[in-house]
Amino acid sequence: MTQPDLYQQLTNAIGIAESKIIPRIFEMLADEDEARVILAAAPPATVAELAERSGVPIEKVEKMVGPLFQKGLLFKSSRPGVYYRVKYMLQFHDASILAPGMTQPFFDLWKEYHKTEFNEHMGQIQAILPQSAMRVVPVDVVIQPDLQVAYFDDVRQIVEKARNLAVTACTCRVVDGSCGKPLEVCIQVDKAADYALERGSGRQLTKAETLEMLKQCAQEGLVHVVGNSRGLGHIICNCCDDCCINWVNHGQTTVNFTAPSRFTAVVDPDSCTACEICLDRCYFDAISLESGVSEIDEAKCMGCGLCAVTCEDNAITMKQIRSEDFVPA
Repeated sequence: MTQPDLYQQLTNAIGIAESKIIPRIFEMLADEDEARVILAAAPPATVAELAERSGVPIEKVEKMVGPLFQKGLLFKSSRPGVYYRVKYMLQFHDASILAPGMTQPFFDLWKEYHKTEFNEHMGQIQAILPQSAMRVVPVDVVIQPDLQVAYFDDVRQIVEKARNLAVTACTCRVVDGSCGKPLEVCIQVDKAADYALERGSGRQLTKAETLEMLKQCAQEGLVHVVGNSRGLGHIICNCCDDCCINWVNHGQTTVNFTAPSRFTAVVDPDSCTACEICLDRCYFDAISLESGVSEIDEAKCMGCGLCAVTCEDNAITMKQIRSEDFVPA
């Protein structure tokens, strides 16, 4: 059996050996010597170790590591002067799409991957994850005021507790963008912000600027999505319903990659005037008009709050339906 070529080896290394498209994407990003250096960066290594492992002269490796870092193929370890290679597909997806100077054929390959291979690969990843990788967080202005909302369920508190904030382009809309929604709205928090600023793929935000951006995203009909853990997340995505890859039966996947929030929308029938704005706003077909009043299907509602943001009659609020200790699975 012949050894897989370098680009197939890189594809194998991020866990999707059967892909026919990802090796082509790697080939657009790295020449063969660069591919050898990337493969040599597992386990993490210094420039001298990368040169020794790869057989590429150290002088050449020294010139490579900066551009490979900018392309999202090498990452800097917490130990100074030590690098490690890209580890998994979603990391490769988000980092490489924001690499500087990429051309339309590169984005077209990613779009082809989304349409033909992504669903199967995400199904494989989801099958081994203990819980959904991402989760919805509600728009903070519509949560019932008597609720004490934990910071990991409240984007405002996430922002207020952040040490560093930056914004990058949404990788899903960079690849597709057919919806016409705002592009530069992917908010990076703390370590992710540090990385985006050092790499040059993001710009610094103040807390006030971030909160204003989140408000504008909600008005635009974008859903806030964060990492599915109690810790302070490293990203706040603002997702549309057609380009973004997080949604079941939306975007490019049938995989339940994103869990709901702990909340659901509630309609006050006495205040609802059946304007139907909420029906148009809901990504998840969770709202219907029954007997002249909007009704919420809790089984479908993801608890994002987009319906409430533009309810001119203030007929919709968010109520907690899962326990305070709930972490979506």
